[in-house]
Amino acid sequence: MNATQEKLKVQLEQALVAAFGTDFAGVDPILVSASNPKFGDYQANVALSLSKKLGKQPRAIAGAIVEKLDVSEICEPPEIAGPGFINLKLKTAYLEAQLNAIQADPRLGVPAAKTPKREIVDFSSPNIAKEMHVGHLRSTIIGDSIARILEFQGHDVLRLNHVGDWGTQFGMLIAYLREVYPDALTTANALDIGDLVSFYRKAKQRFDTDAGFQETARQEVVRLQAGAEDTLHAWKLLCEQSRQEFQVIYELLDVQIIERGESFYNPLLPKVVEDLDKSGLLVENQGAKCVFLEGFTNREGEPLPLIVQKSDGGYNYATTDLASLRYRIQQDQAKRIIYVTDAGQGNHFAQFFQVARKAGWIPDDVELVHVPFGLVLGEDGKKIKTRFGDSVRLRDLLDEAVSRAQADLKTRLQEEERQETEEFINEVARVVGISAVKYADLSQNRTSSYIFSYDKMLDFKGNTAPYMLYAYARIQGISRKGDINFKELGNNAVLLEHETELALAKYLLQLDEVISSVEQDLLPNRLCEYLYELSKKFNQFYDRNQGVQVLEAEEPQRTSRLILCDLTARTLKLGLSLLGIEVLERM
Repeated sequence: MNATQEKLKVQLEQALVAAFGTDFAGVDPILVSASNPKFGDYQANVALSLSKKLGKQPRAIAGAIVEKLDVSEICEPPEIAGPGFINLKLKTAYLEAQLNAIQADPRLGVPAAKTPKREIVDFSSPNIAKEMHVGHLRSTIIGDSIARILEFQGHDVLRLNHVGDWGTQFGMLIAYLREVYPDALTTANALDIGDLVSFYRKAKQRFDTDAGFQETARQEVVRLQAGAEDTLHAWKLLCEQSRQEFQVIYELLDVQIIERGESFYNPLLPKVVEDLDKSGLLVENQGAKCVFLEGFTNREGEPLPLIVQKSDGGYNYATTDLASLRYRIQQDQAKRIIYVTDAGQGNHFAQFFQVARKAGWIPDDVELVHVPFGLVLGEDGKKIKTRFGDSVRLRDLLDEAVSRAQADLKTRLQEEERQETEEFINEVARVVGISAVKYADLSQNRTSSYIFSYDKMLDFKGNTAPYMLYAYARIQGISRKGDINFKELGNNAVLLEHETELALAKYLLQLDEVISSVEQDLLPNRLCEYLYELSKKFNQFYDRNQGVQVLEAEEPQRTSRLILCDLTARTLKLGLSLLGIEVLERM
């Protein structure tokens, strides 16, 4: 709910009390945005809900409310429509005053959170010795956008990369490393394995076909857990090799994240099991230590246990997640912990959240949130794969997007007979390509799967990053053509005379409501929808004025329209930055 809605809601609540008494204090006036502009801007539907309680017709109730309603500073006289809807239309003068008020505000009228909190966003989370693939795309992009929005709102955000850097698979990898790079374990030099995926596959092949190698790998796990110096050295080499590969992706995507892998919590695991035992939750089942869960059953319909220590003394992912959760609450002092993973892990989070609550580890003021997302599908509607059936490498996918953006740009330049430097072409291609991939993902409701299509995401028409980037660049073109410095427009007044100006103004003033909703429900696609609609509203305004009429208009309309252009560009730039998308001054 934006600031204007808040004001109207308060006035409606007061009118309810004035009309029907204090028993109606706190009754929701059911204020919503009007579905059709001809009905105004907002609609209060409370009269219909009170008909039975008051024993009156809704129109009569609406009339009594309107009689006591004072919104003269904000709206035209309220109108009662249909069975009892109260329609409210914002005054042009009010809209002008609101826009004039945000001109000098770098936050464009978006208030920061009243009570900033320590929030953790757990996202990306690749595995050591495996390259990041398209499956990591959504977690990385969605998590980064959520973190950006929370940071903008003033929250203290800790961005964590819960990397898979511990476990039995490292015994296999270290054993294979000893065979193929024996010198690496005794020197301080950095290791260059080359193709990590190929290395992992060869190690796995040895493990699956050679019983002797399997035993060697198991011994390496024991040595790793015991802290043997040479084994630890090998483990660090593997981690560093992967880390370098991950960083290339994060730099391409402009993602900042702090690595805190599974190994970080490894020393804390025995205490987790010990404390669960003390709380009376731990049950031994077939040699394993576990907690039985409510609401979860196995195929036979029996209660499902969550194993926290296996019969051989080893630990599970759930044990590590419980340890990390406790650390984040006790040491990081987090008040909201957000986990961004695929929807398939929903049961895992529900289960270990339940164990933590049963153990009394979650204070009342701490919120745990699993942010699930669907799959990235190929154009055949199936999980996106290479032609060999492998997961698509994320680096390859991003490089292909940039390459296609570059080809499209060169074709456009030829058609327009424009000459641009190679540096310009490369920079525009990079921004458009990476932005197209990000926006295509973020513009979907994250709970749904979506079809990955280069052609659609790079299209300059429709709900795409290029469409938004072009709207921004179009405004900068007005600035260049008229030799206008938007910052020097000062505090000149906005004057709204045409319906396209009014529509654009109303949309500009909805930014605070949109960002507030994303802060709460963690759905970045709502911000994408807003920016798309804003771009359309601007283009309608621009096309009506045929561009040049903005510059050639008489004063004071000229300056007013320039301010509208500037506010639109600033809103687009801010909104896109919260999605992790750069803008371009020229395209």
